[in-house]
Amino acid sequence: MTTVHPTAIVEDGAQLAADVEVGPCAVIGAAVRIGAGTRIGAHAVITGRTTIGERNRVFPFCALGGIPQDKKFRDEDTELVVGDDNTIREYVTMNLGTAQDGGVTRVGSDNWIMAYVHIAHDVLIGSHTILANGVQLAGHVHVGDWAILGGITGVHQFVHIGAHAMTGAGTTLLQDLPPFVICNGNPAHPHGINVEGLRRRGFSAEDIGALRRGYKALYKDGNTVAAAVQALDALAAETPHAAGHLQALRDFAVASKRGITR
Repeated sequence: MTTVHPTAIVEDGAQLAADVEVGPCAVIGAAVRIGAGTRIGAHAVITGRTTIGERNRVFPFCALGGIPQDKKFRDEDTELVVGDDNTIREYVTMNLGTAQDGGVTRVGSDNWIMAYVHIAHDVLIGSHTILANGVQLAGHVHVGDWAILGGITGVHQFVHIGAHAMTGAGTTLLQDLPPFVICNGNPAHPHGINVEGLRRRGFSAEDIGALRRGYKALYKDGNTVAAAVQALDALAAETPHAAGHLQALRDFAVASKRGITR
């Protein structure tokens, strides 16, 4: 049974599934859809064409589905889509997408999003990520699955962050961060492979060893990106058990438009 506190405002047209809970003084807009088992905390404001999946926990004072902080925005019909099983802590903000991109800001499932995180327009976040307190994602940023961003990390617009990557606290990320790589600093500098994170997720010692060799080819051998790509191709052929991971590293470097963090 849906439970809405008497002081909450749920506008006509909003769609709340079974077992949704809406706390005191929360506001739910007319174009919002919320999946079963999701709990909305006190004073949270959810507006715009926003879809929130099942079993999410939205803590007090969040603002989800607000219009983009983009001066080009002219009330286009854009949206915010949030998956399932996310924890969204206090004062998190997520904006709608813009017509200049795909028109959608998207957050996957099973993400741990801590207090004061800002997710700007057209950001795409995968699943199983951790965004620590105060992470700020500018427009059009992409974050891969299992990435971990340390507290007060700032990410420039259009930057892509690969799967399993990690930033230290206070990092300023101005270029793309390849998958599996750790970085920190202002501006960010790479510091090896996210070994401990990969171990926790079941990567074998052999696969981690191959990724360390891939990192060396990309960062330590004095290669250009083009030469590093050739080295990664050769390494993938030598280590077929890790070929998929090395291919991900290679393809990311090739596809990067802003250049990779070096």
